[in-house]
Amino acid sequence: MVSLIEFKLFAPRNTAASLMVSFSDWKEKPMEKGEDGYFRTQIELEDGVYQYKFRVQSQSPSFEPDEWVDVVDPYATDVDEANNIGIVRIKDGSQIVDTYVWQHDDKPLPANQELVIYEMHVADFCGDEPRDRGKFKYVIEKLDYLSELGINAIELMPITEYAGNYSWGYLVRHFFATETSYGSTEDLKRLIDECHAKGIRVIMDGIYNHCDDECPLLRIDRDYWYYQDKHYPDDPANYWGPEFNYENYDEKLDIRPAWNFIGDVVRFWIQEYHIDGIRFDAVRQLDNYDFLHWITKEATQAAGSKPFYNIAEHIPEATAIVAPSGPMEGCWHESFRIFVIENITGDIFDIGRLKQVLDAKSDGFQGATSVVNYLASHDRDHLMAEQGFRTLDKEATFKRAKLGAVLLMTAMGVPMLWMGEEFGEYTRQTPNQQNKLQWVLLKNEHNRDLWEYYKSLIALRKSNPALHTENIEFFHENVEAKVLAYIRWNDEGSRVVVVANFSGNELAGYKIPNFPAAGTWHEWTGNYDVQAGEDSLMIDLAEYEAQVFVLE
Repeated sequence: MVSLIEFKLFAPRNTAASLMVSFSDWKEKPMEKGEDGYFRTQIELEDGVYQYKFRVQSQSPSFEPDEWVDVVDPYATDVDEANNIGIVRIKDGSQIVDTYVWQHDDKPLPANQELVIYEMHVADFCGDEPRDRGKFKYVIEKLDYLSELGINAIELMPITEYAGNYSWGYLVRHFFATETSYGSTEDLKRLIDECHAKGIRVIMDGIYNHCDDECPLLRIDRDYWYYQDKHYPDDPANYWGPEFNYENYDEKLDIRPAWNFIGDVVRFWIQEYHIDGIRFDAVRQLDNYDFLHWITKEATQAAGSKPFYNIAEHIPEATAIVAPSGPMEGCWHESFRIFVIENITGDIFDIGRLKQVLDAKSDGFQGATSVVNYLASHDRDHLMAEQGFRTLDKEATFKRAKLGAVLLMTAMGVPMLWMGEEFGEYTRQTPNQQNKLQWVLLKNEHNRDLWEYYKSLIALRKSNPALHTENIEFFHENVEAKVLAYIRWNDEGSRVVVVANFSGNELAGYKIPNFPAAGTWHEWTGNYDVQAGEDSLMIDLAEYEAQVFVLE
């Protein structure tokens, strides 16, 4: 089948452009510029796969005025990154991404307040051999593991095409193309589809603040889409590359160029890949709330009736970024990690700081999904690699890791695990060095026991609606003994109580006054029943231990 296929390039301030396609020995075909700022041309193509690129008279300051430069289509959905060439697929006379047919779009997915998120870097998550690069297909092979653990959402670190052989992906070069080293577009869709079949949502890391220095838009006309200089010249530590200029307005075309481009990016990933949420990277540096309100609305509308979660990485966290008045539904809660770790390592006991992060309402976060809590992330070391843990013996490290797990799974907000945290991974991560998970650790007794502990707590977190609310009350505080107790509840009678000992002392026969209700309570972590009196409960509480009671 031969069809007339249109190629177009948006470059409103550029003088001339041409198309080059592999089948014609890369001969230039001039493109005609329209009043809408697009260069267009049409060529006859049979169904098949073709390589192509544009040649444009650049308006970027890194080139001479009107210098001819070759660029990849900024909208290319597949890229030969090594050769700097776009790839287009034609089927039935139309451009397509692939021919994947979705199988599980009808499966129900958990609501935002029910999520337990698992952050992963595809390259390091799994593979046949310890030093293999991870791929989408290997992640599929691990979905049974994640399901058994209880995970119902995975957050993929950037999966858009980046430069080089290994990266965390935060310097995006091609915003519409998947990272080819991870697999094909069909492989990614199959991963997402298989996740949905198991009731697992897929959240994508979206990089909309900055890009790689060789992004095609920079070669076409840098100052049209990006700031001429650093957006934050006084904050060099948080400059990662050319920053999108969301303030720039094109009066002639009545558009905001950066808004239009990133809006197309977000809608594309939601509609083409059926993702269920976006974690917006570097929102503090992006610093444009008008754009953020608009883009999150666009994302939610594109998702339609299915649940969608817009999460901000805004460090330090800020209440203004989340609903009801802010643009996002959730925000990474960096303070949670800091304040919990300092207390479970024994560095300090600051009951005020603990309460502050366990009940994010005290900082002004109002909703059950307003914060995403974590003990580790790709930017922060695993708990076992923290300085306070590396000085402890094995028994002490795992005991305190379990205490941290209880706080993570019972605090107000949505819990998130960094891959490997559930079994005590201890390696320190670096952005440009491969660091595969040590799955062999699961053969060790302590590591497997921690995994089982997390599995049990995740089951409680998912099944008990008291933990899906913003309700939390601290009913017992003992600064001298370093004990804190709190209750989570909903309006239908679900109750979860946590009693935590942050001291190195075993507390035998410890009396907890003002216990929320008399009757039979089930201690979740030890799987036994206790009887609470009218106004108190007496328990034995080991050092650095938390006990979790569920009303029967």
